[in-house]
Amino acid sequence: MSSAAEQEAVAGAVAADQERPAAAVNGARRRVPAMPVWPGAQTPLGARFRVGPDGVAGTNFALWAGGAEAVDLCLFDERGRETRARLGELTHEIWHGFVPGVMPGQRYGYRVHGRWDPWTGARWNPAKLLLDPYARAVDGDFGLPPEVYGHVRDWPQQQVADTVRDERDSAPYVPKGVVVHDEAPGDEWREDRRPKTPWADSVIYEVHVRGFTKLHPGIPEELRGTYAGLAHPAAVAHLVKLGVTAVELLPVHQFAHEDHLLRRGLRNYWGYNSIGYFAPHAGYAASGTAGQQVGEFRRMVRALHAAGIEVILDVVYNHTAEAGELGPTLSLKGIDNRGYYRLQPDARRYADYTGCGNTLHVVQPQVLRLITDSLRYWVTEMGVDGFRFDLAAALARSLHDVDMLSPFLAVIAQDPVLRRVKLIAEPWDVGSGGYQVGAFPPLWTEWNDRYRDAVRDFWRGALPDVRDLGYRLSGSSDLYAWGGRRPYASVNFVTAHDGFTLRDLVSYERKHNEANGEGDRDGTHDNRSWNCGAEGGTADEEVLALRRRQLRNLLTTLLLSTGVPMLVAGDELGRTQRGNNNAYCQDNEVSWLDWGLLEEPGWRALFDLTARLIGLRHRHPVLRRRAFFSGRAHSADGLRDLAWFTAEGAEMTERDWYAPAATLGMYLSGRDIPGRDERGAPVVDDSFLAVLHTGDGPVGFVLPGPPWAHAYEVVVDTSREEQDRAPGVEHPAGVTVTVPARAVVLLRVLERGAAGP
Repeated sequence: MSSAAEQEAVAGAVAADQERPAAAVNGARRRVPAMPVWPGAQTPLGARFRVGPDGVAGTNFALWAGGAEAVDLCLFDERGRETRARLGELTHEIWHGFVPGVMPGQRYGYRVHGRWDPWTGARWNPAKLLLDPYARAVDGDFGLPPEVYGHVRDWPQQQVADTVRDERDSAPYVPKGVVVHDEAPGDEWREDRRPKTPWADSVIYEVHVRGFTKLHPGIPEELRGTYAGLAHPAAVAHLVKLGVTAVELLPVHQFAHEDHLLRRGLRNYWGYNSIGYFAPHAGYAASGTAGQQVGEFRRMVRALHAAGIEVILDVVYNHTAEAGELGPTLSLKGIDNRGYYRLQPDARRYADYTGCGNTLHVVQPQVLRLITDSLRYWVTEMGVDGFRFDLAAALARSLHDVDMLSPFLAVIAQDPVLRRVKLIAEPWDVGSGGYQVGAFPPLWTEWNDRYRDAVRDFWRGALPDVRDLGYRLSGSSDLYAWGGRRPYASVNFVTAHDGFTLRDLVSYERKHNEANGEGDRDGTHDNRSWNCGAEGGTADEEVLALRRRQLRNLLTTLLLSTGVPMLVAGDELGRTQRGNNNAYCQDNEVSWLDWGLLEEPGWRALFDLTARLIGLRHRHPVLRRRAFFSGRAHSADGLRDLAWFTAEGAEMTERDWYAPAATLGMYLSGRDIPGRDERGAPVVDDSFLAVLHTGDGPVGFVLPGPPWAHAYEVVVDTSREEQDRAPGVEHPAGVTVTVPARAVVLLRVLERGAAGP
């Protein structure tokens, strides 16, 4: 206890709780019909329909609940009437039983009995219906009335409210798990072919299932905002035309909405508030929520695979929707609070490395099993191709510190299923020592926020020198050239779901989050943005033209950089969130893609440029290298695989790297690409010179002569709204070309007297 006053308040609270009228607890103690329960099996965990002894069909239920005194299985009919049965078998802390006659589509939950002693972390409360952590489908939505809290949420003495057990029945107010039939895959599913795109060839597209399709005019209205909508040919056609190789879906695990949002009439839009790690979020299903969402998700994956597009899930295993000690009791908190969550030395409180109130205790074997079982399920039975781990540093903590030899990383490294899929770390959390960019082991790729910051700063004219930019453009070898890691360990991005959209990055210098209802206090202040002379909307054509040019500069820089580029859905269309840099609760036009932008010439041109750059990347292996540049000469003429030039056409010296510079030339040699193709032949490509100029006036740039080139051809010039598709203007080496203000000019090196496509 923190003080004598608090101890006295707790004593009074407990005494008052013991005197509460019986009417308040009748809901949790009422008699319900019995049902037969056979011993069943301890594995697999969850609810699994099968044919039991003597050919009897039914469902096996198995729940890990360490420390619990008893577990009741609760079945619900179509009218919400509850039938309970005690799971009488306990094997290795797993309560289990087989119930004959329980068929797919059955809704269910658990009530777990045990001590109520928050001071030691024990928060069992059988009045609360709990979601099975292994439920493969969830029916219903999470509201957060007082009944779903294990403690008395509205207790007058709030400093001790979490210590007073609430005896009201939560079953009418919470979703239920659904028994799903694990059918053998049909011919269509067996014919599914994973694209298996190599990391170096990947272009990732971060997309929200609902927001991407909600306003798409080519998708039937009843399918918009759903898995079926994302699988629709109109949605897939956009992805194919753009040229991306993978969609990274914002969270699709079943999630809940936070109480503070519901009170303001808002909802969690992004979904980083998971409560069911096996269940596709029911709110994105067009076909139904009694198990149909599972098949709909699988069909979506199959449709994307057929188009050559991989599916990567953004997963949130670092925390759950149950928040801290004042949060609701929905699942793990009521099953075994101490077994699932990291607690402080004062076990009443939670250790919070996530900023969301709690942190899963991944060191515990049962928690590690939950996570890895979930990951394998999504790969083997749902068909996904990889994962992006939210706040991955929290998963890599051992007892307290981030540890790259932690149980979680060790298990992933040896797992025969998981070590073969794409693994992306968000390499930080909010705890001490949580920033771990560049530190994850070789199996992993990482979101590289240092790339984001350097590129943003360069194009807004805020870099003190270009040392950091040089590393970021060439694959971030300073971060990743160790332990056998490759340039594709760096997932390069300029924007992500969290923060400004690309258009807002060049339109706003400060956030405008008033619609979130938090007094504009939420969201980062460090946007590294430039509004091009006017804040937000403007009719000034010069400002608007400059903003579109800056968008072209940022996209071109991203897609020419070594590493794996990640685009955010809608950035190629000029999508805006009206200056909101934390639109996590904006399930409306603020977040949804405005497909009408494609009808506007300026934004259509931006899409065409993005698709052209991605196509250029796919055609030229020099832009998607599998090994880091050496910077050394590989031939007698002194040509190197990577060289840097000043505007005077001279190679950069040590002094140049430490000086402010508005112009940078990057030469990529296609002659010196390490590795061989599938038939063992050397990989040879064109060479390119990219000139990046962020000055507010034009600059003369001297094109380097032999051995670098004899002539050049302009491929991309971002000063122009429309890009010619035919070969561009040719320039002999040694001449001075004019690079317009704030532009990227990409030139292809021509062989003597040759010009090609």
